Amino acid sequence: MGLLSHARALPAAVDSLAGRLARTLILSVGSVWLVCVLAVVWYIDREINYNFDNELVEVAHRMFDIAIEQYDAMSKGQEPAQPLIAPPPLFIEDEVIYQVINPGTRVLLHSSNARPEIFDVPLAPGFANNRPDWRIYTVRHPTRDLYMQVADPMEERRHAVNRTLLGLIVAMGAVLPLLAMVLRQIAKRELRVLQRLAGEISVRSSADLRPIALPGLPHELRSVADDVNRLLERLSHALDVERALAANAAHELRTPLAAARLRLQTALEHDLARSDVEGALDALRTLSHRTEKLLQLSRAESGASLARTPVDLVRLAGTVAEEFWQDARSANRLHLSVPDEAVPLARGDVDALAIALRNLIENALRYGQGGRVELAVELPCTLVVRDNGPGVAADQLQTLRQRHVRHSDDRAGYGLGLSIVSTIVQQHEAALELRSPPAGARSGLEARIVLQPA
Repeated sequence: MGLLSHARALPAAVDSLAGRLARTLILSVGSVWLVCVLAVVWYIDREINYNFDNELVEVAHRMFDIAIEQYDAMSKGQEPAQPLIAPPPLFIEDEVIYQVINPGTRVLLHSSNARPEIFDVPLAPGFANNRPDWRIYTVRHPTRDLYMQVADPMEERRHAVNRTLLGLIVAMGAVLPLLAMVLRQIAKRELRVLQRLAGEISVRSSADLRPIALPGLPHELRSVADDVNRLLERLSHALDVERALAANAAHELRTPLAAARLRLQTALEHDLARSDVEGALDALRTLSHRTEKLLQLSRAESGASLARTPVDLVRLAGTVAEEFWQDARSANRLHLSVPDEAVPLARGDVDALAIALRNLIENALRYGQGGRVELAVELPCTLVVRDNGPGVAADQLQTLRQRHVRHSDDRAGYGLGLSIVSTIVQQHEAALELRSPPAGARSGLEARIVLQPA
């Protein structure tokens, strides 16, 4: 079982990011190193050939005088019929291969180890190659019409280059395994923070959506962590909205559902009395209305598809007022006032602002005790809804924004209207101001939404 587990874990280890990174680094460094070795070999080959050529020139210049002295001594002023052979040096292994010739390419003197095929090159001062074995240097005597050719075996040069190349390859072969181990350890160490980040992400769940806090992250991973934290924040907010919707539905829908069931049960027991059926219908209307409010609240809290476009507040107020003027019960109570000068465009979402404005007007009509309700657009970018009802005490104004809070015995109040408005205003980075009574009035409540200009 242990071997089987190891075999199963092996592909994952081989395919790990650290392994792939180390493998890529090793191959890249090895390739660069190989290119550098080839470049060094090319450079060393040039340098070795350059040094050998310099030595060949120096030897030719030194040997020319010696060879001329030997030739003069052996020829005694007469051109020999056969090439003369110079006496071998004391150390035969250091004997230089050369020959002295005249302009007619007739050999006058040569070393004991010189052979004619070695110098099978054109007679011209400078270097020539009798490939693949010999490098020939030809020099002309400065005062006499004679030439000297010195031969250098190419094998020595190749041997020197091969020794250098072998040394570099051996060093490369010895260091590469060590380099591979070092690169693998570096990759594992540097990617350890990525494993920590993955571990932090893996433990997050719907019950734990805390932001990930890992100090010391590199720039690339820090941006990933920030994006994950923003995603966790959005998920947490979405779950909060879902839980709030469930809690609000349980709180707000229980009463109208119970009322509708009781009315219908009573109607059945009394042979469907008209008053009980109408009561059940009213309860269902209440249920429908409250459901609409809950959906509005959920949309406001989630900020779903909340636009940021220029909004004409005068047109918005007129459109919302038209909806209420269609109802005979509120047609004569709601009055719209707009300034004479042009109102600058506000920045916001038309649909969301319309929901907020409808809730303010509904609250004003409900709690205004049949009095006048005024909808106004004021400069620079302000929507105002005020009524002439009894108003709210100063210590209760702040609690009006909370859900399910009512300061009236009228059970028709839902406790959600101002909470929806407050949430929408916050989404717009605007301000909701509540005043009771309004400035210059003895009673009533005024709600002002102050928006930012577009």
